[in-house]
Formats: sequence, structure tokens, C-alpha cells
Amino acid sequence: MRLAVTGTPGTGKTTATDLLEREYGIDVVHCNELIENEGISTGVDTDRDSAIVDLDALESRLADREDCVLDSHLAHHLPADRVAVLRCDPEDLEDRLLERGEPEAKARENAESEALDVILAEAVDRHGREAVYEIDTTDREPGAVADEIHAVRQGTREPSAGTVDFVGYLA
Repeated sequence: MRLAVTGTPGTGKTTATDLLEREYGIDVVHCNELIENEGISTGVDTDRDSAIVDLDALESRLADREDCVLDSHLAHHLPADRVAVLRCDPEDLEDRLLERGEPEAKARENAESEALDVILAEAVDRHGREAVYEIDTTDREPGAVADEIHAVRQGTREPSAGTVDFVGYLA
């Protein structure tokens, strides 16, 4: 089982997958670390101060990792059996990103992307609605989120694409 755990930056992916690794002994690949450590990028997006990831090279690098969890805001672009999309109320998300030291414009852009379901739509487009599971992390403890991800991996949770709605943030 290859499970992609994705979501807008700040939704709690790495915190939850770290717990998943410790509590359940599941192999977790933190793709952003891999990208940085192995230079799997084609340059830098200066407007966003972030790497331009070579997704083909990343996919090739992960080809032999079949029974694992992929953690990244890009994980839904990779082959996976199931995709867990972590979601967070955009106002809370924006606050989290500002607390991390992200520039105001970047925090706002990510919050707007969250309200518009950008990552969810991309995940459904690539993997199909039947393989996508939304998990709302707003006001939830990381352990509870890790347990939800584990339920997705175990197949004891039903697909749930389209159940979280934050579009009111844009009003």
C-alpha cells in the first residue's frame, strides 16, 4: 500500500506522519527532505522562494518504495493507491503559517488555495474520487489525525472527497 499524505503547507502533514511512523512503525518518506537533500529540483521560484521540483525525477527516485507513506504537499502528484488530503480552516492555516515565519503574502496565498480546494481537486483529478480521503485537521490533536491516516491506510475509512468546505473564507 502506497499512501500519499498531502495538503496545503501548514495542515499538519509532517507532524501527523511522524506520529504514524513512531506509533505504527510505518515507513514514511518525507518527500520535501528528499527533494532538498538530493537536489531534486530544476531551479528556484523566486516569487515564492521555493524549489521548482522535478516531479519525474522524484517519481523515479521513489519507484522502489511501494509499501510506504509519502508526506508532501506534492505527494498527490505521485503514484499512490490512496491519497489522504489534510485540510485546515484557512484562517487557522494562515495563522499557523505566519507563526512559522512565512511572509504574509505567502500565508494568504496558501489560505486562499485551501479555501479553493486546490490540492483536493488535483488529487481527485489524478487519482479519482474513490481513492481520495479528506481529513479536517482544524482543532484536532496530531494523534487523532495520525489515527485517521492509519484508518485510510488500513481501508477502514470510506473515501470522502468533497466533504470539507472552506469557501466561506473567500467571502
